[in-house]
Amino acid sequence: FPGGDIGSLAVHGTVNDLACSGAEPLYLSAAFIIEEGMSMDTLSRIAESMSAAAAAAGVAIVAGDTKVVERGRGDGVFITTTGIGLLRSGVDVRPERAEPGDVIIVSGPIGQHGVAVMSVRDGLEFGSPVVSDSAPVHGLVAALFSAGIDVHVLRDPTRGGVAAALNEIAVAAAVGVQIDEITVPVSATVRSACALLGLDPLQVANEGRVIAFVSAEDEEAALAAFRSCAAGVDAVVIGRVVADHPGMVVGNTAIGGTRVIDLPLGELLPRIC
Repeated sequence: FPGGDIGSLAVHGTVNDLACSGAEPLYLSAAFIIEEGMSMDTLSRIAESMSAAAAAAGVAIVAGDTKVVERGRGDGVFITTTGIGLLRSGVDVRPERAEPGDVIIVSGPIGQHGVAVMSVRDGLEFGSPVVSDSAPVHGLVAALFSAGIDVHVLRDPTRGGVAAALNEIAVAAAVGVQIDEITVPVSATVRSACALLGLDPLQVANEGRVIAFVSAEDEEAALAAFRSCAAGVDAVVIGRVVADHPGMVVGNTAIGGTRVIDLPLGELLPRIC
């Protein structure tokens, strides 16, 4: 897909899960389930992509395994990665820490990964190419902690997008989430593609974005920390945690109304993460 492949994505996904739990990613293992007949050239490209992505993220792939399944039973290749990281001292990052008054920050434009994958899988063409945001986010997370910010919640909004992440946090913490949809960063191409396909950008997958919940007094420091990184220059506040409507996400629309932002129904596209 534009902006990456299954090899780099396997690395980024696990690195990002570790980072959003408050840990510094260190080591990965990788298991390959390979369909009989897969070319060695393709497998080599995937392995080389994983190696390059791991090196760029500063993690080591220390163990691996392979299994071959019969032709027609493996859909090419499946990759399972497991990560080990070192939890930072004094860090307490979990959904239950979201509390009324917290601000919600997203590190950059959303929906790019999902639209990029759909464009190549379904042969779709838009006005300009959409490139996946697939990337490691541990640098963004490290910048927050280096600034001394007490981060309450971190989440990388992958399957189900921002909508799923915010709903899961609202339910876990028994709080309400209120977002201003006009402030949510979405590129013009992604917005047009979603309109054409009948999708809500808030429900489209991301693979290189972070959502952070911090107290209101840490808002400016958190934005500055994100924006100090190349991957976070477009970071913005998209909403706040409220005491009203616990367990629900409500959006203020561009036309002055409100709507409930639900969890996505089913899978919006074939999974690649």
